[in-house]
Amino acid sequence: MQEELMTIREMCDAFDVTPRTLRFYESRELIFPERRGQRRLYDRRDRARLTLILRGKRFGFSLEQIRQLLEFYEPGGSNVTQIAATLKVGRDRLADMERQYAELGEAIHDLKAQIAEATARLAAMTRDTHED
Repeated sequence: MQEELMTIREMCDAFDVTPRTLRFYESRELIFPERRGQRRLYDRRDRARLTLILRGKRFGFSLEQIRQLLEFYEPGGSNVTQIAATLKVGRDRLADMERQYAELGEAIHDLKAQIAEATARLAAMTRDTHED
């Protein structure tokens, strides 16, 4: 049974990425397309790896963290090691995101207070100017 290979254009369309993005991930040795002349052909493993790369980027993982997780990937295996590593990295990233979320909430609250104070001061100054 012949495995379905995808061209770079098909990969771009399927994953909503640019050819430059795919070439970048290839240069970083995160995906390994088959080369036939000037053409790059992507197999099921490349598609699975790209799915994981894009998910990792969406979650804010660095390319190095993603690379480490991909190194544990065993095609056809149980991937217990990868899942355990992913859980640890995921929990660490979640803690970072929750901390950033709390800090952002505080910053938003402070900025709203500053805007309200400035609005009140401006209104008072405008009112005082019109009363003179």
